[in-house]
Amino acid sequence: MLQLNSGFFGRWHLWATLICGLLGTTAAQALESVTLQLKWTHAFQFAGYYAAVEKGFYQQAGLQVKLREAAPGTDPVKVVMDGQADFGVGASSLLLERQAGVPVVALAVIFQHSPLVLVARQSQPTQSVHDLQGKRVMFEAQSAELQAYLRQEGLDATALQSLPHSFNTRDLIEGRVDAMTAYSTNELYDLDQADFAYQVYSPRAVGIDFYGDNLFTSEQQIKTHPARVAAFRAASLKGWQYAMAHPDEIIDLILTRYSKQHTRAFYQFEAQQMAPLLQSSLIEVGYMNPGRWHHIAQTYVSLGLLPKDVSLDGFLYDTTPPSSIWSPYLAGALTLLLGMTLLVSYILHTNRRLAASLASQKLAQQALTESQQLYQSILHASPDAVVVSDLQGIIQHASPVAVTMMRGTTEDQLLGRNIADFRDPADIPRATANIAAMFKGVYNGAEDYQLIRLDGSMLETEINAEIVRNAQGKPSGLIFVVRDISERKKTEQRIRHMAQHDALTGLPNRALFSDRLQRAIANAVRDQTSLALMFIDLDKFKPVNDTHGHAVGDLLLQEAAQRMLQCVRDSDTVARIGGDEFVVLLRGATGVPETLAVAEKIRSVLVRPFLLQAYSLQISCSIGIALFPEHGQDDITLAKNADLAMYQAKERGRNQVCLYQATPAP
Repeated sequence: MLQLNSGFFGRWHLWATLICGLLGTTAAQALESVTLQLKWTHAFQFAGYYAAVEKGFYQQAGLQVKLREAAPGTDPVKVVMDGQADFGVGASSLLLERQAGVPVVALAVIFQHSPLVLVARQSQPTQSVHDLQGKRVMFEAQSAELQAYLRQEGLDATALQSLPHSFNTRDLIEGRVDAMTAYSTNELYDLDQADFAYQVYSPRAVGIDFYGDNLFTSEQQIKTHPARVAAFRAASLKGWQYAMAHPDEIIDLILTRYSKQHTRAFYQFEAQQMAPLLQSSLIEVGYMNPGRWHHIAQTYVSLGLLPKDVSLDGFLYDTTPPSSIWSPYLAGALTLLLGMTLLVSYILHTNRRLAASLASQKLAQQALTESQQLYQSILHASPDAVVVSDLQGIIQHASPVAVTMMRGTTEDQLLGRNIADFRDPADIPRATANIAAMFKGVYNGAEDYQLIRLDGSMLETEINAEIVRNAQGKPSGLIFVVRDISERKKTEQRIRHMAQHDALTGLPNRALFSDRLQRAIANAVRDQTSLALMFIDLDKFKPVNDTHGHAVGDLLLQEAAQRMLQCVRDSDTVARIGGDEFVVLLRGATGVPETLAVAEKIRSVLVRPFLLQAYSLQISCSIGIALFPEHGQDDITLAKNADLAMYQAKERGRNQVCLYQATPAP
């Protein structure tokens, strides 16, 4: 066992403690205290802020942040404007507040699609939102988008029995109300657990696609503390990026530090439902599309909730403030960085020395003797195949498992033959290099190889090799431990396919598409070619689910996917990234006319009737196109602009193909 010098370790620990203490004192003295008013009680809905606190992102930005829970009736806008909090989380109704004279400023968008929906008791499979007329409905504050949705559907608020929201799903389950506003990420879990039959009505069914859970502050906060606002925003978004990449860790954090109000399963459901709403793998967390805000404003205008001359001036935060606002933090940050760099460098150097010593001892302990008795014990005791050869690779011993694995009947069929005879020729250079490296003291661990068995069939294996040494410590042979991993490979392939493909349509999912898009851009840069990205949203899909049920809706999605696949080449990619949202990647697109032709082909096939279960269903689609490199030179920018073009297509009446334009055409 490696012995550590106690004096050395004590001095190292003392220095580390002093350095960390000094750095901690400096950081603590520089922290500014601010408060964030949440929109509701602690839940995964606010995961990014928990991550920013617990991972030290706020502290690194010079801030000490208090997270303030909301209660029924809490108005985050009023709390911030009254000075009880510095920042808040609000809905897209912030636009209405701004028009009413409240100096609120949107800092960042967290949910690219609002989770706010109406949930109603299901009385019949074909019911629609119009069946709510005269029914008892609980409305929460900041639900203007749902009010807009009902008005666009022709349901006036006076046609409903509007009730104060209790935020208790038992009221719906036990029949005290007929419908309630809810978050698709939260309340649906309770309804599912109660095995309650319900219908969900989303504003997105009629083109009302609002942002959700927007981070905001006041004009006065930005004017008085510009550096603080910029630092808080950046640290919060960093927290969101971390949280969505590590959901299980954040769930543990919520249960340990913030709330045990819900079960782990509830938070897992919430995290899973939030992923497609944030779209963090395609769109940068926090991104605010002015075109989307304009779309939201125009929706309010069309419903008489905002005047026609509504302006977004001053409402959207300028994400490129003067660099001078960072000067109060620069000196402290540089000092902290320098100290931490020195400490980390010292620790890494020490760890390398310790690791090298441990590896050396491990090799020494694993050395084998030439004892035939030990050979036989190893050969017969191992559940894996064991083969021993001389230094030239000639097989001297083979375990019974090795004989069976190679589809032989006796050990003699393997003895005297070279290990290389059974390797896939493509693997021989790698195997030879690994053995040579092992003799130089570099051990690469077990590796996967294909073996050619005695009957000529191929076998997927994992092989671990070691040097056999004699009593003087000199190499005298090689020992190979071989494991059959063919079933594991098949399982991994199935799991990999499931992780990268949509279970319903079989198309690539968001993660796989994001990877393909990044690779396609890299290849386009290398080969100096172009590509096209399409965002496709099915129009009028939600009414299909509402009228005919999810089973028919699923069949429609599957058929739509097949139709789109028939419009593109094998080298192109069609993926499903959300409920009725698809994306198409055209590699090596030759120009605008050719790209528009493909998009028009997709639009045309999707507008044709779908014959499903004796129903003839009619939908359409809105398609937005962004070209590389003209409309973006990275995947994030390209996705943003394709998304913007798709919303331009919707604003022009849907069933449209729209090429991205920096300034939308009138």
